[in-house]
Amino acid sequence: MRKPLIACALVAIAATGASARTDRRAVPEATPTGKPVDCVQLRQIRETRVHGDSTIDFHMLGGQVYRNTLPNSCPSLGFEERFAYKTSLSELCSVDTITVLYSSPLQQGATCGLGKFQPVQLAHR
Repeated sequence: MRKPLIACALVAIAATGASARTDRRAVPEATPTGKPVDCVQLRQIRETRVHGDSTIDFHMLGGQVYRNTLPNSCPSLGFEERFAYKTSLSELCSVDTITVLYSSPLQQGATCGLGKFQPVQLAHR
């Protein structure tokens, strides 16, 4: 079962459940459906799915998916599959950072920059 994104105005934590851990390194195939955007609306994020240390899919209300390919690998993101971010805006943007959260014990890991948000159509498996 996937855990939903927990969001508030200043801090949010995203996590996926153990079912996603079966193949952490596989990034689902996706076809770009438009130009990359700098920001996504926080209130529109339904859930996130982490694929390794460099890729996060943001699933939005209404079915749109934005793929964020981080400019640099983020250590332990693919293993932990959970992260937090802080923003004072109602958007998450490519200039923002995420922080990996370790689950046992709960503590912060690496902080990494986001890339642009590429709208995609995921290939069906």
